[in-house]
Amino acid sequence: MLSTVFTKSLYDQWKALLWWALAIVLLIATYVAIWPSMRDQPSMADFLNQMPEALRSLFATTGADLTTPVGYIQVELMSFMAPIVLLLYAIGRGVSAVAGEEEAHTLELLLSTPLARARIIAEKFAAMTVGVAFLAAVTGFSLVLEGSLADMNLPAQNVAAAMVHLGLLALVFGTLALVLSASTGRTGLSRGIPAALAVAAYAVNGLAPLVDWLEPLQKYSPFFQYAGHDPLRNGIDMTDVLVAAATCLVLVALAAIGFRSRDTAA
Repeated sequence: MLSTVFTKSLYDQWKALLWWALAIVLLIATYVAIWPSMRDQPSMADFLNQMPEALRSLFATTGADLTTPVGYIQVELMSFMAPIVLLLYAIGRGVSAVAGEEEAHTLELLLSTPLARARIIAEKFAAMTVGVAFLAAVTGFSLVLEGSLADMNLPAQNVAAAMVHLGLLALVFGTLALVLSASTGRTGLSRGIPAALAVAAYAVNGLAPLVDWLEPLQKYSPFFQYAGHDPLRNGIDMTDVLVAAATCLVLVALAAIGFRSRDTAA
């Protein structure tokens, strides 16, 4: 079972994954518990309209309505908290893939196997992808199942589409962390730069409708591929999915190149 880097990586994280999943289930249960009080407050429909335009652009999509299940989840979960949770997990896995092994003094043992470094990167990326997909699936199932207990009925197909986009968003920044982890072996840098770029990409996507000079940059933000076409309302967008997937593949290639050219004994 543990004969490959992929299965070993999954085995090493399965207990942590269960705790991440439990945290997501409890987080969504909290939002579901609050939903009835939000739904029954007609004034909440005007709340978003009274927010400063910059805040509304950052934390809500156009036409979001806190009194509808989709609008409520968009504003309260999908615009901010859900991306944070999955990005934290993915960036952490990207950092630990190589720099974490190096810090724990297990990298040399890994490199003593006959596996090529590119193969190690590919299997580490595959394990991270499985972990992200698992947490995105837990998020989606929790939204549909827990929501149904409080009449917060969400379209399952669109929830699944939103989870695909959410998972790819996390993978983009997790794979960026993998690039830095494999190329530098420095955990702090590998964690800090993707986190800072994620905040910058979030701000660019949110503020682009209000700031002229940011508008040309919006389509390059991974958050635009995540939420630009509103998957919770409109379903999956294959163009954005392909752009995000291609970004991940390019980053995996860069990670393999960076790891292969680095002298880990230095």
